[in-house]
This record gives sequence, structure tokens and C-alpha cells, in this order.
Amino acid sequence: MLTYEPDETIAHRLDPRSKLAVQIGFAATALAHTSPRALIALTVVAGVVLAATRVPPLETLYAYRFALVILAIAPLVAAATLGPPWIDVERGTTSARASYRVLLILLVSAAYVRSTPVRHSRAAIQRTIPGKPGQVLGVGVALVFRFLPVLRGDLQTIREAMAARLGTERNAAERIHLVGVLALTRAFDRADRLSLALQARCFAWNPTLPPLSFSRADLPAFGVAVALLLSAFV
Repeated sequence: MLTYEPDETIAHRLDPRSKLAVQIGFAATALAHTSPRALIALTVVAGVVLAATRVPPLETLYAYRFALVILAIAPLVAAATLGPPWIDVERGTTSARASYRVLLILLVSAAYVRSTPVRHSRAAIQRTIPGKPGQVLGVGVALVFRFLPVLRGDLQTIREAMAARLGTERNAAERIHLVGVLALTRAFDRADRLSLALQARCFAWNPTLPPLSFSRADLPAFGVAVALLLSAFV
């Protein structure tokens, strides 16, 4: 599971707001341009981002393996037709390009997650979006970053326990039912424990967040973000 890892890379030293700006600019450009030349350029940019954060590509792709299955199936479904010619190559190609763009966005987001502590992400959101909306969004992002890995771990534990008890010999419907019920039960239990823990720790909507400050290293990052945003309209 992709989580924050302390390091001394350039990306780790950047302010989270500049990294968010790069992400937004990259996503806007990826969604705006669909030509092969644009996809090649975006691939190069994504590769530079991954290298700057020392994110291993294979490990990242494995972490996104479930999303990759959906992205791989989408072009096949889009290309299939109910009548002759049965396969529409143009529609399949268009869908494949869209899937590839989504994959690039996921890779860039993985670089952000690996290089940014959760508290810094919350601070960046709450200081960028004023008032209660920023507080709600900041809390939501922080809880997702902390809660999702726990749920993934519970799901993996359930699957391993089923395999140890020869649960893999059951048919697919029974396995899905058991895993789904147990996973939901664990999720609700985790949610109750999280709620109790927040109350016990006097959860505050506006806690003392870590200080954020821009440095000279953030100037090139903002320049890249502005260039990407402008390229979306070209």
C-alpha cells in the first residue's frame, strides 16, 4: 500500500501546496490532450516525477493492480459491439488512451503520497481553502490516508485466513459473500473505534497544524504547474 516514506529527495523538501499545484496541472493537461505525442510527453513528465521522489514504478503498479484491471478491461468493453463489425477499433483505441491517461495521473498521485506527510496535506488544504469547507476537506483527506491502509490490511488478513482454512476451494459466489461480509464488519468496527478514539483525544476541527513555508525550490515546481495548466488550454 502506498504511504508516506521519509526521505531526502527534492520532492520531500517541497511545500505540499506546490506539489498539489503540479498534480492539478498534470491532471488538467492529461485530460485535455489525447494525441500520441501528448501522451509521450506526459509519460516523460510522470517518469521525472517518479524519479524525483524515488518511487519504484513496479511497486507502484502492483499497489494499483486492482485499478489496472479495470483500466485494462475498459478498452475491451468499449471496442465490443452488438453487431458487425463486432469490434470497433477506433472506440477501443480512444478508451485505451483514456485509460493510459488515468494511469499516468495515478502514478503522479503516488509520488505525492510517498513524499508528503498526512498532516502536511491537511495543513495545505485547510490553508488553501478557507473556512469550514477547507476544514471538512482537510479532515476527510487525513482520515482517508490513515484509514484506507488499515482497511486494506484487514482485507488481506481475511483473505489469508480463508486460504489457510481452504476457503479457496469454495465457489466464487461464496468467497465473495464471505469476504464482503467480513470486510464490512471489520470496516464498521474500525469506524466505531475511530469515532471513540477521536472523542477520547478531544478531536478538534482546527488543530495546531504544522507550519508550511515556500522556499526557492518551490519556484520551479510552481513554474511546472503553471506550464501544465496553460498547456491544457493550448
